[in-house]
Amino acid sequence: MLHPTPSPRPLSLPERTAAVLGGIAILGEVETMLELAEKVEDGLPYASWRAFRHEVGLPKKELAELLRIAPRTLDRRQQSGRLEPDESDRLARVARIFTRAVDVLGSREKARTWFERPNRALGQRKPTALLGTDAGAREVDEVLGRIEHGIFS
Repeated sequence: MLHPTPSPRPLSLPERTAAVLGGIAILGEVETMLELAEKVEDGLPYASWRAFRHEVGLPKKELAELLRIAPRTLDRRQQSGRLEPDESDRLARVARIFTRAVDVLGSREKARTWFERPNRALGQRKPTALLGTDAGAREVDEVLGRIEHGIFS
């Protein structure tokens, strides 16, 4: 009698968020939001910024503006190899919301498109325009929740 091979468990939101920030190769093992928070408090590696930029497909300048990091500061972070904790927090927040958008909308491409289009539920602002603050990110997350539950947004 053959025994079916157990399928791998689905990745949790913290694991998927860590994956868009470079995954195990850059961050090491991250299974919980608490573990991700510890990495953020230490300052994420600059390589996480680069991995996320590639994942989301935003130009360097646009992502730097979204995260409120000046270009010269970003150059210094590249040289040091690490972001500051507050910069890391903003990056992790945007990565978490992007990951949630991929879950809700079904693909990276749809999430990328959704992030860049004005949204009626957000006062005709692009979701990316609101992700620089916690309050704005919460609003974007709420709209994603409404979409997830089939409420017109």
